[in-house]
Amino acid sequence: MGAFDYDLFVIGAGSGGVRAARIAAGYGARVAIAEEHRIGGTCVIRGCVPKKLLVYASRFRDEFEDAAGYGWSVGETAFDWPTLIAAKDREVARLEAAYRRNLEAAGVEIIAARGELRGPHTVHLAGPGRDVTARTILIATGGQPNLDRQLPGIEHVITSNEAFHLERLPESIVIAGGGYIAVEFAGIFNGLGARTTLIYRGEEILRGFDDDLRTGLHAAMTARGIEVICGDVFSRIEKTDTGLVGHTRQGRALAAEQIMFAIGRSPRVEGLGLDQVGVAQGWNGAIVVDGTGRTSVDSIYAVGDVTDRVNLTPVAIREGHAFADIVFGGKSAAMSYDAIATAVFSTPEIGTVGLSEAEARERCRALDIYVARFRPMKQTMTGRDEPAMMKLVVDAQSDVVVGCHLLGPDAGELIQIVGILVKLGATKAQFDATVAVHPTMAEELVTLRTPARRWRAEDPATERARTAT
Repeated sequence: MGAFDYDLFVIGAGSGGVRAARIAAGYGARVAIAEEHRIGGTCVIRGCVPKKLLVYASRFRDEFEDAAGYGWSVGETAFDWPTLIAAKDREVARLEAAYRRNLEAAGVEIIAARGELRGPHTVHLAGPGRDVTARTILIATGGQPNLDRQLPGIEHVITSNEAFHLERLPESIVIAGGGYIAVEFAGIFNGLGARTTLIYRGEEILRGFDDDLRTGLHAAMTARGIEVICGDVFSRIEKTDTGLVGHTRQGRALAAEQIMFAIGRSPRVEGLGLDQVGVAQGWNGAIVVDGTGRTSVDSIYAVGDVTDRVNLTPVAIREGHAFADIVFGGKSAAMSYDAIATAVFSTPEIGTVGLSEAEARERCRALDIYVARFRPMKQTMTGRDEPAMMKLVVDAQSDVVVGCHLLGPDAGELIQIVGILVKLGATKAQFDATVAVHPTMAEELVTLRTPARRWRAEDPATERARTAT
């Protein structure tokens, strides 16, 4: 069998690890994968997939309300949380079984154990209590929710992990955070009928996104009855006879049945033995890798959220695939991180790709900004008034569309297609030359003719003179 037990040993059977294992096995490598929990990782078990199912459930209330505008008489409706959770659990179990079947069909050995590094080619399997060796080791353990362990009363809060398994829908919930997970769960609980508050330390939610998306979603969430508090954080959590009270630094007392923390995620590296074998780590524990995923130890690689680069499931999958192609397939193409499209499954939904307007001002000398705000056609007969927005950021010197930002129904679906165009470097003229599909929301992207605003950087000489004075 050679000098090693395996050609590749993968620690962690999430999206990135599973893809790497399957592709490497397809190249003829002897592969094993160790997972201490369930196959599929965060995305399948406690992340993207179950979250999207809950998002779907939360939007039916709108559909029932809007039906009357189209002549439908909808009788009395009621929502049952245990039914939803049971259905979600069945779907997650189905997907986990499919992941397992795919690994087995590829010839990958699945080991139900925690893998810990013991050397550059050695993995200790906790539980079975034995060591295995591999020519190459891949770490794909993902991330985990952050909690402020120093916060008094932190033991009373939940994270997204526990939110998927609550026995009943809380009547009220306060969510700490302002990123993907926080705004998505705020929409979920609000849509299902819970009194929902979101508290975020920053000046505006969704840091790093285009400002028009941030303010637009904030306004829409408020209109839907979600209380959004910015610029404040919890100072302590108090447990009472009726629930919890979150006390804030600005003196607020936010009472709720549940308090959920969604303040980001950290690389899951505890107990992996990285120090023991000399794997370099970043400030937050993230494994430092080069463009191929190789760590500071030549035989050890890492992909996905454990490296804290672009923490998205499709990115982890592409990183895992690229790793296997390079190490076992003899290919040279590394993962590209340019123009990665992403969606936030808030209500309303966000889709975004490329540069925000603020980022584009740092990289370009001249910009034309095209913005359309409109009431979706479906709402015109319902009485609902939740505007959609479509925005193109165009480099005025090259005419290239460097960013596209959408807020509204099906924004996640639309941005996948637009992402191809931005990745290819399509120009505004090419958008304009595309015949619209009418009547659709997406036609706005090819019918925007007049910039909402133009921005031009000052002449460098003028900037230097002004700085000198």
